[in-house]
Order: sequence, then C-alpha cells, then structure tokens
Amino acid sequence: MSGSHTILQDDSMLSRIDRLVFKMESLLTLTGGIVIFLLVFLATANVLGRWIFSWPISGYIDWVEQAMAFFAFLGIAFTQREGGHIRMDMIVGHIHGRSLWVTELISTILMLFITLVLIYGSFLHFLRAFQIGDSSLDINLPTWPAKLVVPFALTVLALRLVLQIWGYARAVKDGGDHPVAVPLIESAADVAAAEADSVMGSYSSDSERNDS
Repeated sequence: MSGSHTILQDDSMLSRIDRLVFKMESLLTLTGGIVIFLLVFLATANVLGRWIFSWPISGYIDWVEQAMAFFAFLGIAFTQREGGHIRMDMIVGHIHGRSLWVTELISTILMLFITLVLIYGSFLHFLRAFQIGDSSLDINLPTWPAKLVVPFALTVLALRLVLQIWGYARAVKDGGDHPVAVPLIESAADVAAAEADSVMGSYSSDSERNDS
C-alpha cells in the first residue's frame, strides 16, 4: 500500500543530486497537471459546442488519446521519489536497519531492470511510429510525440531509481535508520501528528484572518 513518506536531506553529493533531479521531476509533474487542466477546457468546449452549436471539436478523441501519455507518465518519477506508488509492505514494514535497506536495495534494482526493459521496448515503439508516419484515425494527428513521452519519462524514472539504489547502498554500508534521498515510511502516529499539525495550522491562520 502507499503511505506517508519522508525524504531526508544533507550536504552530501547524493542529496544535492537528489534535490536537482527533484526539480526536474516537479516540472514534469506540473506539465502533466497542465495537460489535465487543458483537457478539462477541451472537454467543456466540446460539450458546449456540440450542445449549443451542434459543432463538436474535430478530433476530440484523438487529442485526448495523445494527451493521456503526458499526464499518465510525466509524474511517474516524482511519485517514485515521494514513495507514492502502491506497494505491498506488510512484511517490509516490520523490517528495520540493514535488513530493511538490503530488501529495499534488491527491490529497487529489480525495478530498475524492468524499467530499462520498458525503455527499450517503448523507444522501439516510438521509433517505428516515427518512421512509418503513424497517425490517429480521425484527424491524422501524429502519434510519435505521445509515444516519445513514454521512454523519456521512464528514463527519468530510471535516473531516480539509480539515485535510490545509491541511497540504499549507502544505508547498507553505514547502517542507521535515517538514510537520505530515499522515501522513509512514517508510522501511523507520525502521520496522525503531521495531519493534526496541518489542520491546526490552517485553523490558526483562519482565526488570525477573522480576528483581523
């Protein structure tokens, strides 16, 4: 399952690279969010145009199909960095210390291997679409830009996994419970405390505004 995670930082090279890559991941995630936002306007215009003027947007389905690759994949590395992907941690959640970091290291290496295979396959898929001039059925929209997004986003994910492998390997070597640049699972008590602080902070801000 997915849970709440904390990413620790320090002045090490690993942490500096982590923060730099995170800026790129955040930008890509923002781009995916903007695509979703634009799709909302497109859907609204399509519905209103069909209803009021009997004039729907030409190729609406084609545009939606191409946009799906952007918002589905651009945020995948960001989610990996934040530990937001769904995972089964019933066993891992009870492991601590070096045993936990060894387990996480092995699983991350396996994830990297699978990701590299997907990068290779998706790039070939993009290259084939580019070479044959593949396009959508309705308005002949080129499909290669959307297909290029997949290997690009997976490459960013692979970079994130390499950084996490570095972080877990360092944790295995040094020991301890607080490695940097990797998602640390928070306990239920920590999550509840953070949510309480967030709610109380919002309540305090609202009270100050009302008093003023």
